[in-house]
Amino acid sequence: MSDRVAVRKTYKLYLNGAFVRSESGRTDSVGGENVVRGSRKDVRDAVQAARAAHEKWAGQTPANRGLVLYRLAEMMEARATSLAEQLVLGGTVTAGAAQREVEAAIDRTVWYAGWADKYVVLASARNPVSGPHFNFSTTEPAGVIGVIAPDEPALLGLVTAVLPPLVSGNAVIVAASERDPRTAVVFAECLATSDLPGGVCNVITGVRSELGPALAGHMDVDGLHAFGVGREAEVALGELAAESVTRTRFEDAPPAKAWFKGSYDDLDRVLAFTEMKTIWHPARI
Repeated sequence: MSDRVAVRKTYKLYLNGAFVRSESGRTDSVGGENVVRGSRKDVRDAVQAARAAHEKWAGQTPANRGLVLYRLAEMMEARATSLAEQLVLGGTVTAGAAQREVEAAIDRTVWYAGWADKYVVLASARNPVSGPHFNFSTTEPAGVIGVIAPDEPALLGLVTAVLPPLVSGNAVIVAASERDPRTAVVFAECLATSDLPGGVCNVITGVRSELGPALAGHMDVDGLHAFGVGREAEVALGELAAESVTRTRFEDAPPAKAWFKGSYDDLDRVLAFTEMKTIWHPARI
């Protein structure tokens, strides 16, 4: 008889465009497989990668960013079966519900991709000023955004949290669902095979109560968007973020069905992590 030993798959972090193990060497057993548990050092590495990638991503034309995000939707569609299977293995949804969630996540990615070259027009303005000048206000990305994704729905919640800051040119570090981290890694495979530059979106699995403070307290993180962390954690994260004047946005995590509603297709989510820049230009007389 063969003495073969079953080798368990290890789901790795997605940092700077590559799948890597944690520097700590820690893993958690989820559904009989190993999932890397990210550390504070991994968060620091992700922030460094995001800062380096931000300028390139923000410097692309809005139309190009939209095309890249459309490409991401195509990669999700190509891996729709794998995404749905992983959601079922996560143990929180049935096969039918998993299929609906994958379809909704792809649709939402397309919806946000379509705004990449349009939202600036709606958010910009020509301001009335006296004197021979034009004065314009327009948006620019805030920079590096930390995201704490909701526990469920593992895919649709992740997409809803990550896409809006990417649309405007921000770079993102996301702490994935603790309940079903493997789905986030399959989503990261879609990121890796799209045209998104490495470092623009980094996916870290692990304990959100450990990763959240590391993101909120990092001096080079410009914004934090957290879902369903609880009031006590909101206060603690807000205090850490205040030390570096990091913008924060906290949202409750509603029941899984609520994420399918159109209220999450919301342009305000794109504008939440942008800044207004005012430009003066002399008028011809």
